[in-house]
Amino acid sequence: MNVFADIRSLILTCLDGLTAEGVLPGGLGTGNVTVEPPRDAAHGDMATNAAMVLAKPAGQKPRDIAEALAAKLTTDPRITSAEVAGPGFLNLRLAPEVWHGVIRAALGTPGYGRSEMGGGEKVNVEFVSANPTGPLHVGHTRGAVFGDALASLLDFAGYDVTREYYINDGGAQVDVLARSVYLRYLEAHGHEIAFEDGTYPGDYLVPLGEALLKEVGGAYIDRPEAVWLAELRDFATNRMMDLIRADLAAIGVEMDVFYSEKSLYGTGRIEAAIDKLDGKGLIYRGTLEPPKGKLPEDWEAREQTLFRSTEHGDDVDRPIRKSDGSWTYFAPDIAYHNDKIERGFAQLIDVLGADHGGYVKRMKAAVAALSDGQVPLDVKLIQLVKLWKDGAPFKMSKRAGTFVTLRDVVDLVGPDVARFHMLTRKNDAPLDFDVDKVTEQSRENPVFYVQYAHARVCSVLRKAEVPVADAALAGADLSWLSHPAELALAAKIAEWPRLVEIAARTHEPHRIAFYLYDLASEFHGLWNRGNEEPALRFLQEGDAPATQAKIALIRAVAIVISSGLGILGVIPAEEMR
Repeated sequence: MNVFADIRSLILTCLDGLTAEGVLPGGLGTGNVTVEPPRDAAHGDMATNAAMVLAKPAGQKPRDIAEALAAKLTTDPRITSAEVAGPGFLNLRLAPEVWHGVIRAALGTPGYGRSEMGGGEKVNVEFVSANPTGPLHVGHTRGAVFGDALASLLDFAGYDVTREYYINDGGAQVDVLARSVYLRYLEAHGHEIAFEDGTYPGDYLVPLGEALLKEVGGAYIDRPEAVWLAELRDFATNRMMDLIRADLAAIGVEMDVFYSEKSLYGTGRIEAAIDKLDGKGLIYRGTLEPPKGKLPEDWEAREQTLFRSTEHGDDVDRPIRKSDGSWTYFAPDIAYHNDKIERGFAQLIDVLGADHGGYVKRMKAAVAALSDGQVPLDVKLIQLVKLWKDGAPFKMSKRAGTFVTLRDVVDLVGPDVARFHMLTRKNDAPLDFDVDKVTEQSRENPVFYVQYAHARVCSVLRKAEVPVADAALAGADLSWLSHPAELALAAKIAEWPRLVEIAARTHEPHRIAFYLYDLASEFHGLWNRGNEEPALRFLQEGDAPATQAKIALIRAVAIVISSGLGILGVIPAEEMR
């Protein structure tokens, strides 16, 4: 049940009626007609812009259309008033029975708020995709939580979602990893070692060196790199990916696909993708202009193989093959996204670190060219996380081996707190993660405030002396719910299906966290009013019908909170400790 969609349908029916009566001309497009909560709750329950968007094409004044529409709307029993505001907005007030229907829907509809908007369309969400050269750090944590929550949100909205991790195991960094593991292998064998610039000195490689020694003994001691490099690449990558999978599991993330960059090489996939672009006239030999700004000392104008990415919105054309004949890093990325298209995905979403901002246009251009504009690519950039504890920042430096890992964060605050807090800011806004603040029990801590609301409902249900099964509550006499504060809470519940579709359409799971906080605030506000107004208390001593109606309301709150937390990957609390 989506009350906003229902009332919008009513408005369109009324507009059709006005057209039939000759009040409005025919052929008016209504695609931009919206129904949404008013900015100020004092103005009503819903507001529509119908008169504003139809005035110009109809050649009429907005207020005239609004007054005619208001007269039509108030003939429907769901609408108690329709007031024209400002230049022609229409504020609506709904009958209590509408909100009672919302409560029944939440109690009686499995998965209340789920949408069929996606229509089963296949969506690929690629996220994390960290180089397999070390454990996941706090920055990866935010990307992991965002990508996983976005995938869950899209699934809730009716899409067929695949979670995917792209293993960057085809570049030079894996050689560096292999050499670093070799040093730890020598160390495990009793040798003195020194880490040169360009190697990874982190202690996380010590177990890998010891495991390699157990596996091969002294077979690689004093042997040239050519003997062991290829095998150590595979050994180190596989072991690091085992570690990364375990890290992801610690934060509640499970991938559907792990896709190896290395699988693109020597298989003809890169060549096939470039040939596909070449067949569209988008590959040519040419010389790029020097970079804007300060000219690098080593700049040399040279002919290269280029992709005409400017024909699809990029700022400059991009090289896809180096002067020595090898592929640029962009070429396998083109092939990888071509593979996604060929796997039948109708939408692609890449979740990348903020340092990849310059990469967005070229990748969108490649996907647009490969799919003839049929497959959209949305790149979501994840801004940095600043981790604080005891009033001081944690430092992070991957090369120095002193970075804060995902496991550190989970151990400090737990997966539920970590996940929820990572979603309290939009993905492209920096995030301060203060360990002390995210674990305090106060209204200022969103995760506690939302969890406390769910736990409070569970506490009331345990104390209730009336039937509290959802089916019984759905059949309760809800006319006992008439106070404006109770109806306001039901109205907030009614926003849930609409909010799900908006968040899914914009790829913004943080909207779920914001909504849950607002819902919890309405609930706690009603709870606190009950301390002063006994008629608002959820347990009405000696009055079973009133008690059951009020419990139906707050059980609906718990259902929505549970669903919302499920999208965020957070387990609802049944009691607070």
